[in-house]
Amino acid sequence: MTNELMLFALEDSRAFGEQVSRHLGIGLSPHEEREFEDGEHKTRPLAGVRGKDVFVIESLHADHRQSVADKLCRLLFFVGALKDAAAARVTAIVPYLGYARKDQKTQPRDPVTTRYVATLFEAVGTDCIVTLDVHNLSAFQNAFRCRTEHLEANMLFARHFASLLQERETVVMAPDAGAIKRAERFRQSLAKAMGKPVGAAFAEKHRSQGIVSGDLIVGEVKDKYVIIIDDLISTGTTIARTARGCHALGAAKVYAAASHGLFLGGADAILADDALESIAVTDTVPSFRLGNGPVKAKLSVLCSTALFAEAIRRMHDGGSISDLLKS
Repeated sequence: MTNELMLFALEDSRAFGEQVSRHLGIGLSPHEEREFEDGEHKTRPLAGVRGKDVFVIESLHADHRQSVADKLCRLLFFVGALKDAAAARVTAIVPYLGYARKDQKTQPRDPVTTRYVATLFEAVGTDCIVTLDVHNLSAFQNAFRCRTEHLEANMLFARHFASLLQERETVVMAPDAGAIKRAERFRQSLAKAMGKPVGAAFAEKHRSQGIVSGDLIVGEVKDKYVIIIDDLISTGTTIARTARGCHALGAAKVYAAASHGLFLGGADAILADDALESIAVTDTVPSFRLGNGPVKAKLSVLCSTALFAEAIRRMHDGGSISDLLKS
């Protein structure tokens, strides 16, 4: 086991980092982020890290101040500075991992961005990267040569919906074929939390050059309470069209759950659809893009900071992450 645990949170993830630090019972270590006139910047620790077990928090989503690329560069430079300052181990805690959606070639000469980002983290000496519900788990684990830890929000969502739906006849819906494994893991967690069987279903979806098609829904949803589960909500088109399909087939109510709520483009209007009862997301991405309208009113934000804190504690103490995800 390495020495003392130190926790840093870069500027735009400071609020998230402060909650993680409270769960751990330690303070955030000081650091500097300096802007230069030409748009360049530097980041450095302001406390000694030699021989320490260092964790750095930065969620890689764009906001009104910085792009995903800006945040990625800041995180990479900071990890490099920590390694140069002789930290024994540096772990990047990335609640939302940007650039993870382009994980394979779907068009001729396509980039495989997930692999390129992995190479960047490795190049600056990152010892481990931790994220929550990455878009494609197999691609994520195969892209990185350094250690990876993948957390899941299943139990957060299971507790939320078990309390909400109680004795209702419930079905977990995958909004496309690629989400079936994710939906099945959540279905098992929800069945355990509810203490009763939970049904399964999935929706057909084809995407070509930005156009989505496919109307088939497989599974019984009539008179059932349906939960659509996905890794993220972008514009909300996939969630909304699946909700409408379930509603047309007689579902009693339709809910949505996604680990990362980006809410881009016209999400405010798209997700206001009456076919969708409510939406649950985690706090990996602040929902600052949503106005005070109907979508914000039916949004529940579940806190994931205790999960990240416990993962950090176990990594430092040599505990089991697998056991954490079963609890």
